[in-house]
Order: sequence, then C-alpha cells, then structure tokens
Amino acid sequence: MAKLSIKHRTNYRYRCPVQLLPYRLLLRPREGPDLLLQHHQITVSPEGWVAWATDVFGNAVATLTFSEPTQQLEIISHANVDLKSQAWPVFDIAASGITYQFRYNDQDWEDLGSLRDAQYPDPSGELQQWVRGFVMGNSTDTLSLLKDLSAGVANGVAYQPRDIEGTQPPLETLRLRSGSCRDLATLLAESVRVLGLGARIVSGYLYNPASTLFGSSSGGSTHAWVEVFLPGAGGIGFDPTNRGIGSANLIPMAVAREITQLTPVSGTFIGAADAFVSMDVDVDITLIV
Repeated sequence: MAKLSIKHRTNYRYRCPVQLLPYRLLLRPREGPDLLLQHHQITVSPEGWVAWATDVFGNAVATLTFSEPTQQLEIISHANVDLKSQAWPVFDIAASGITYQFRYNDQDWEDLGSLRDAQYPDPSGELQQWVRGFVMGNSTDTLSLLKDLSAGVANGVAYQPRDIEGTQPPLETLRLRSGSCRDLATLLAESVRVLGLGARIVSGYLYNPASTLFGSSSGGSTHAWVEVFLPGAGGIGFDPTNRGIGSANLIPMAVAREITQLTPVSGTFIGAADAFVSMDVDVDITLIV
C-alpha cells in the first residue's frame, strides 16, 4: 500500500478584471476497493463559495461561485490517499462472463445502458472491422480478448502528449496512429462497446515514481483510462497508454460515458473578448513516508 499526497494546482490569468461565472470541479479522488481517501481540501483565490453535489455517475462535483471581479484565479486541490491496488491483480470473473461472446443478465444489461452503446459514427464499418480482428473465434477467453484489444491500441497508436483541448474521434486516432492518453482511452472504450460490452472512461492521476510510464513525469500527472464491466469482477481497469491492466499506479477522480464529461476544472467569465491570458496546470504526487 502506498500513502500519497496529491496537489493539483490550476491557475488562470486575465489581462483585466473579469467576473467569474460558476466553475465546475471534478477533483475529489474517487474512493473504492483500491483507494481510501484520507483527506481532501480545495483552496481558492480569490475566495469563493463551494457547493458539493453528486452527479449521475456518483462523482463528487464541486461548484465554485464568486462575487468580486478578479485578474487571477487559483484553484488548489490537496488530497491524501492510500493506494491499495496490486501490480498483478486476479479478477474473479463469473463463469457466465469468462468466454466471449457472453450475455449480461437482464438487470446488468439494462443498467449499463449507453455504456454499452457505440458513441461515434462508423459508416463504413472500419472500426468494427479493426475490432473484430482481435476476436480469435466464436468462443474465446474474454479477459484475453480485452488484453489483446488494449495492447492493440497501444501497438497501433503512438502516445503523443497534446495540451490543446478536445479529443480525437476513434477513427481519426486509428488513421493518425498517434494520440494522447484521452484519445487512446476513447478509442479503447469505443472498441469495447463495438464488442457489445459495457465500458466507461476514467479521469484521474497517474503515479509514476520511477518515470517508466507514459503520460506522466516523476511527479505525477492527470491521466485517462478505461474500465470494462465484467460479471463478477465488476469494473476492470485497462490503461492502453501503458499496456496496464488493473488499478496499479492509477488514482481515479471521476468516471463517465464520454471524456468530455470529465474535465477536471471547467468554467467561464464575463469580460473583454481578449481578457484571457493563460491557464497553467501543475500536478505533484509524492509518497508520504
């Protein structure tokens, strides 16, 4: 088990005073079997009001409101967590889901809803054909298939950091053969849905103390990956950027159907059209001795 301190700082600067509209934050680490949240605090300058709510995915959402105009906004999220994930996990998949193709029970099928539906157009069936190339036969091991599919994304798409906003559609990522972690996660989630399985995208942090993983410096970084729902085992994490399976080194903040629903900090302002100067983000993850 690793005890970690996470400091996530977001800083906005403006040329002249602007009136900030409400900001939406998805910054609270998401507790689960592999993560225990010991402490979390959000500090804001200028001072604002923080209201908490839970969205449809069970994520903790903070809404910031402000009264006075400002030329700078700094949001600092500080959390201490116990990360209990194993490097080589064993997944207790139910007998009904061990072999692909399997059928979810009626309740799971209904509850998964749009998480099992493809989200992007594939008019010529290009993505479907690519995905079907990983299915070795009518009766194949489900976990092996998903591992192969995740590895196929990693092998076919070169990781390329990209700071600009937006996410590439899966077909564009396949054609470009390059993408950021959010592009790779989107491609994998859509590929899993082509197979008829339920998948959601996860936004969080990547802990990378040895600097051996893509998508992060030694101090840590925001990151995106995928969870696939299998009977008995529940959500199994797949990180196509690093060919990872399970939750080792991954600290989730929020889950959703689409990556666009997972922006850690989002908001806008009323002011001059050219008022915005810059936004800087810094994440520092350190081991608590």
